[in-house]
Amino acid sequence: MDAFRKAYVYVRNVFAGVLSETDAGYSFAYDEDYLKSENASAVSLTLPLSSTPYTSATLFPFFDGLIPEGWLLGVVSRNWKIDTKDRFGLLLVACKDGIGNVSIAEEKK
Repeated sequence: MDAFRKAYVYVRNVFAGVLSETDAGYSFAYDEDYLKSENASAVSLTLPLSSTPYTSATLFPFFDGLIPEGWLLGVVSRNWKIDTKDRFGLLLVACKDGIGNVSIAEEKK
């Protein structure tokens, strides 16, 4: 399954896994080294630690929930010229410095 775009997911600034946009929808896979680390914690309750990748036809609700809403969504959409329906694109540009312990990067740090 080839990925169109990838997002590198960090938990407390530690690389945790890769979220991919594919022709079948989306997948999220935890990094093997992250799973082995003693401080590993799940990205969310809906995506518990697992060596098996998660797949979904739509963007996982947890990741979709990181995207700004309301007037801030409009600002992000206009400034980066990203359609509000492009949820993955919005996630990539708007969630680099998340409010919680999860952040998203376009490239692996």
